[in-house]
Amino acid sequence: MKFRIVIIFLLLRSSILAQCDNFKMFEHFKIEDKHDTVNYHVYAPGGLTSKKNILIFIHGSNSRPFYEFFEKDRKKFRGSSVPFNLKSIPDSYAFVIISKKGVVFCHDEKKEFEPSDEYFDNLSLKYRAQQVDRVIRDMTLNHLVYPKKVVVIGHSEGSDVVAKLGTINKQITHIGFWSGSGNSQLYDFPLFIRKEVLEGKLTEEEGLEEIESLFNKYKDIMKNKEDLDKTWYGHPYKRWANFSEPPIENLLQISIPLYVAMGAKDTSVPVESTYLIPVEFIRNSKENLTFKVYPNLDHSFNEKLKDGSIKRNWNKVFSEFMEWVSLN
Repeated sequence: MKFRIVIIFLLLRSSILAQCDNFKMFEHFKIEDKHDTVNYHVYAPGGLTSKKNILIFIHGSNSRPFYEFFEKDRKKFRGSSVPFNLKSIPDSYAFVIISKKGVVFCHDEKKEFEPSDEYFDNLSLKYRAQQVDRVIRDMTLNHLVYPKKVVVIGHSEGSDVVAKLGTINKQITHIGFWSGSGNSQLYDFPLFIRKEVLEGKLTEEEGLEEIESLFNKYKDIMKNKEDLDKTWYGHPYKRWANFSEPPIENLLQISIPLYVAMGAKDTSVPVESTYLIPVEFIRNSKENLTFKVYPNLDHSFNEKLKDGSIKRNWNKVFSEFMEWVSLN
């Protein structure tokens, strides 16, 4: 069972070719008030004034910078949590990414990046949704007034965020909900255990025992909702409690066009949980949903080929999504 963390790390035995200075194509903005600072970053070749639309990407659950370079065990690593080929962004769009609290845009040091306490203090669904809401309002007020389209894609944990965001921001015109569960994240783990039972990896008795242990863990998490010291799957209890809200409750409140994309071979989010979304939309007579499952793709829309190699399909999914945006 794997938790939903989406980041790409490449092991480089030679010198690292790209450093933080190589990302000057992004323009950096800051929203400040007495209580908070939000940092966001815009890729807009030709300048913001040349753009007509806004495209925001909300990434998943990690405390990594968008771009990172470091050394470990005498090996050099570079990582990115921006899965897009920037050249694939349509010319009319300003592409926006938003730093999590306490996480820098780019890190280029000998040691691996470690987030500040601010990151852990603000581990909540509500805070992340409010961050994006503030960025949209700041952009449309100060930088790109009256955009024709405001498109937001949330991937993995970001899908939970975009579902929440869709209930509080009325400027968004299109939503992409990618690799996300319809039910609470806490519901996903019993499903994975049941899958292991059906695949013969666990006996029925072992499965029941694991699920009972899982429920006891959930009880402990919910009794200690603000605890930052106790952790589970690498995240503090506070994060799990704050992201336990079922996205379907928010998605059903959204009336703008919604595109759900899911890989059938996702091992971080069970596709069975995502099927709750079209069921509930049909049951509630809502017709603003486009639902697509990709047969051979995983959580990051990668496909494992017969020869063992990996084919990345992120930009293919993105291209299909943007075509859908243009038609809706």
